Amino acid sequence: MRRSHTLAFTAAFAAITLTAAACGGNAAPAADANATAAPAVVQLAPENVATAVVADITSGPFVSGQLTPAREATVRAQIGGPLVSLTVDRGQAVRQGAVIGRIAARELDDALSSAQVAVKSSENSLTVAKSEAARTESLVKGGALAARDLEQARNMVAGAEAQLAAARSRETGIRQQLDDTIVKAPLTGIVSDRPASAGDILSPGTPIVTIIDPSSMRLEAAVTSDQVSLVRPGATVRFRIRGLSNELVTGTIDRLSPTADPITRQVTIFVTMPNAGGTLIAGLFAEGRVDAETRRGVIVPMGAVDETGPTATVTRIRGGKAERVTVTLGIRQSEAELIEIRSGLDEGDVVILGAAKTLSPGTPVRVVGAIPPTAAFPSGI
Repeated sequence: MRRSHTLAFTAAFAAITLTAAACGGNAAPAADANATAAPAVVQLAPENVATAVVADITSGPFVSGQLTPAREATVRAQIGGPLVSLTVDRGQAVRQGAVIGRIAARELDDALSSAQVAVKSSENSLTVAKSEAARTESLVKGGALAARDLEQARNMVAGAEAQLAAARSRETGIRQQLDDTIVKAPLTGIVSDRPASAGDILSPGTPIVTIIDPSSMRLEAAVTSDQVSLVRPGATVRFRIRGLSNELVTGTIDRLSPTADPITRQVTIFVTMPNAGGTLIAGLFAEGRVDAETRRGVIVPMGAVDETGPTATVTRIRGGKAERVTVTLGIRQSEAELIEIRSGLDEGDVVILGAAKTLSPGTPVRVVGAIPPTAAFPSGI
């Protein structure tokens, strides 16, 4: 029955419309002539908008590289022979001067015994020579011997002294070689590599262990040649390390390489940083940015700015409608996709991101859901 009433109403309305048309349309209702279609409200999700905030923004060259220990030492064999003991392994802590291994050298023990005998014999010979020289000197004074006999006696003393000095030198050299058979840690740190094992036959110069000092790490990063002018010793570098927590690590540029890579034309910078907690691990990859310029101002995501026209614009929501405003841009933080607005926006303004920022001015807009102050700010450095 309802459907019949509807059809009847439709037919009647059509008849009225046709009649009005036949009469030149003068019979159309005044309300229909004055009515205008209300614009549709555009609904945006929270991820399509962002709130302008006042914060510090920093701009500078992007850098990436590898963490390396600031202090590192490779312990090598000073003499050849079998490695009879090695008491440390990778990851083990050692203290400077601690004995960590021994190299067998039996021939040196025999040589030391022989050198000690030679020293003792030379000392006896020197004693005898001095006694003979004293006796000869008395006889010469008494006229019993000629002066040349005293000269010969004194030459004997000089010869015995030279022999004693040579014997002692040989003994010292052998003792130094014996000291070289004892492998000691050259610094306090952690064993990072152990290429040798107990029982290996070593030659002079063979690496035994590598020890690093983890208390201070260094980042060796590369900067493009066109950005070298923005980098200077003492500048702050903020970076994140892959594989560790997402927290920022702060370091300081210690020095720059005096030469560029012949292939990439990049310049290496050396960044030092404290590692008191031992959380930084050598060999991990890090990337970040040099703080070349820092300012405090109104910050929005780069996705809110339209730079296709002669002037940069931002579409904000004001009074429930889209409003296009011209803005003056400041420095950019490319890795975090943030940009400073020098003029045109105020703190707390809600801006539209992405393709939706091309909405016509005056379009009604409603955000569906709460807008976190930094909801649209991508994570970055």
